[in-house]
Amino acid sequence: MPADTMVERELLQYADAHREDLVEILAALVRTRSENTPPTGAEGACQRYCEGLLQGAGFETDLYELDTVTGLKEHPLYFAGRDYRGRPNLAGQKKGSGGGRSLILTGHVDTVPKGTLNWTRDPFGAQIEGGLLYGRGSNDMKAGIATNVWVARALAEMGVQLKGDLTVESVVDEEFGGVNGTLAGRLRGYLADAAVVSEPSFLRICPAQRGGRTAHLKLQVPNAGILAGGMDAGVALQLAWLLSQIPVFAERRTRLAPKHYAYAGLENPVPVAVLKIHTGPWGTSEPMATAQECMVELYWQAMPGESLEDVDAQFFEWLEETVAARKELFPWAPTVKFPLRWLPGSSCDAEAAVLREMAVSAREVLGQEAEIAGIEGPCDMYVFQQHFGMPAVIWGARGGNTHLADEYVELDTLYSAAKALLLFTYRWCNQE
Repeated sequence: MPADTMVERELLQYADAHREDLVEILAALVRTRSENTPPTGAEGACQRYCEGLLQGAGFETDLYELDTVTGLKEHPLYFAGRDYRGRPNLAGQKKGSGGGRSLILTGHVDTVPKGTLNWTRDPFGAQIEGGLLYGRGSNDMKAGIATNVWVARALAEMGVQLKGDLTVESVVDEEFGGVNGTLAGRLRGYLADAAVVSEPSFLRICPAQRGGRTAHLKLQVPNAGILAGGMDAGVALQLAWLLSQIPVFAERRTRLAPKHYAYAGLENPVPVAVLKIHTGPWGTSEPMATAQECMVELYWQAMPGESLEDVDAQFFEWLEETVAARKELFPWAPTVKFPLRWLPGSSCDAEAAVLREMAVSAREVLGQEAEIAGIEGPCDMYVFQQHFGMPAVIWGARGGNTHLADEYVELDTLYSAAKALLLFTYRWCNQE
């Protein structure tokens, strides 16, 4: 594992000797609930914990409420309807000595709720078993937050003075199509020559993200009791026809979506999926009757370069064709609502310095080339790339059961991700 300077070799030795410090930070974060439950959330306690760690590393910290950020609510990207009381953003910054490049290490501290899923381990217990650490948010993305804070502490404890400014940021409200927190950080003035988003990338370097669009379709037929001329089919025939035509929409999306270098290896780069189907309460406490209404949650992804106007036009064209082909099934056309913001696809240039240089540091730590590929889902990286002109990549550990019960992160990959990020941060901030 070559390292160009004595300081780099000492940093790598520090990383090997302080692996358990990283696990302790992650475990503390997992044990501290920070669930996002729109329009509210509970990220405050985690943010205060991280603030203490950054202050201990000599960083000047800024724990600020989103509602205090000038221009946030007026910005075109702002998504209204969220309540940010008690949900502060956190930024820690250490100024460089001068002459180096600046960097932001960023991530979101909010998690999806634990839900009513059948957990076999305490979702907030940070249980370690077989090299895995379990808990809500362990993979998405408290492992990344822990990595970023650990890098800050490593540099401080080694007495390293970077030439460029380093900002370590923990934002709120990324889940459920958020990104107001990420936008607020930029409007607050935290900008840099590059950013690393520490989402779980499975030790791949991800210069691109896919976009995402979520739609709620409501199907309806006239009310009729089970004895009104015999039991009718209710909304079932509408639903069956709609579901049968989703592959038509999926094929159209695949055919029309632009190609992108970061997704060249995917057979289906823009998948379409049904996430939920809901017709009413379940159980014998509810009356037996054919369903007259049905809600369908549909989700599809988009490539970098696709516009919201084009994506929506394809969807509505398909929906109108689907209804027109079986008019007798649809006394009323399905209604459509978009419950979450549009998250566009985005990427940085294939030759961007942050991508090339992260690849070098990752190779030295992993002992092999890190795969370069676009991340599968949408996230907040596009705010940096598209709206503030900052090249950014995603780099993080590997885990599983993300957003499901028994979410976990692989600790060996957590160590590797942190070690490579430490080496990259030192090198990036010390070059002009």
